[in-house]
Amino acid sequence: MKALTIAMALAISVAGCAGQDLTAEGPDAEEMQEAKTEANQTLAEMKKKDPGIQKFVDGAYGYAIFPSVGRGGLIVGGMSGDGWVFEKGQLVGSTGVTKVTVGAQAGGESFSQVIFFEDATSMNRFKRGDLELGAQVSAVALKNGAAARAGYTQGMAIFTMTKTGLMAEASVGGQKFSFTPIGQ
Repeated sequence: MKALTIAMALAISVAGCAGQDLTAEGPDAEEMQEAKTEANQTLAEMKKKDPGIQKFVDGAYGYAIFPSVGRGGLIVGGMSGDGWVFEKGQLVGSTGVTKVTVGAQAGGESFSQVIFFEDATSMNRFKRGDLELGAQVSAVALKNGAAARAGYTQGMAIFTMTKTGLMAEASVGGQKFSFTPIGQ
């Protein structure tokens, strides 16, 4: 019971490891610039880790980028992060990702994640909130050369880059996303 209490506290605290939200009234020019800068810095770090990701940056219809996602757990775990959504190179909204898990897992980590959308159909599915990653979808851990072997599955290509920590559980299945358009 004590382990369950600790795990729940850890999972709840992960929610505090998220990035920056757009204001309820919509972003002002400064917030939009900060969002673009944060997204560009994260993409630059990912490209440095694996230059092959550039083909997805160049060819994708759009992408959702999560500069900092926190995940932790001990039997029961949780994950949370905030990010930005770009369509045809333009910032179109903010996004959030959450996940609750039960099972064999231990540890905590912080990572960045990007989801590239191959076409308007997959992007619109995400924006409508119709996207929950299932077990058949997996993320590619960025390391030199990994992106060259990656492709789209169900209109998406997902990449993660560990920032800190170690987690003995690495699936993206069960992730749920929210999307808030700019100005709403």
